[in-house]
Amino acid sequence: MNTQLPTQALHDAPWTPAQFEARLRALESRYHIHHPFNQRLNSGKCSREQIRGWVANRFYYQINIPLKDAAILSNCPDRPTRRRWIQRLVDHDGQADGEGGIDAWVRLGEAVGIDPATMWAQSLVLPSVRFAVDAYVNFARRAPWQEAVCSSLTEMFAPQIHLDRLAGWPSHYPWIEPDGLRYFRSRVPLAQRDVEHGLEVTLNHFRTPEAQRRALEILQFKLDILWSILDAVEKAWPL
Repeated sequence: MNTQLPTQALHDAPWTPAQFEARLRALESRYHIHHPFNQRLNSGKCSREQIRGWVANRFYYQINIPLKDAAILSNCPDRPTRRRWIQRLVDHDGQADGEGGIDAWVRLGEAVGIDPATMWAQSLVLPSVRFAVDAYVNFARRAPWQEAVCSSLTEMFAPQIHLDRLAGWPSHYPWIEPDGLRYFRSRVPLAQRDVEHGLEVTLNHFRTPEAQRRALEILQFKLDILWSILDAVEKAWPL
């Protein structure tokens, strides 16, 4: 995987908002949609055990998303931002049992053959996955809230990975119950909405050359988190 970041000399003028956004979006080449495990997953080449391993480990990431978002809220003094950001907690936690992204992921687990008790017990979560996800949550707790918002911009690339699963999984894995794919369907419009807000914060806050380079580093850090999760799953459930 190419790890060279776009350069910007200290004496250069800051990028325009359009240039800055283009450089953020250019990091899509490092999104885990390109990871070998994901490419096999979306081309129908994974076994049931590999899919279950991925679903069980990704669940640890899912249940920590609201903790990350709550950390951003706790650090954010801007009331209008909090009013918009809090919707992300509702999206994942729901307002009642059976609602929200976490419960939709549990339903995905059931559809691939993992009972909810096993999912919630986290008995299949790998130590390296736990370490990576915890590092992300700790970053959100300790970083300035604008930096934590910037780290969420991997959602710029998420709709395509969900669309790929919706397009290919029904034919590649007909044994997976269709209702289990509800999470992927729901996240396409929500991710697009969240990206709009995340970009607004990032483009407005990171205005100097140094700050804009910092934003690219933050987004790369989050991309590395997602990539390392698949590294761990691939090693634990090899071909």
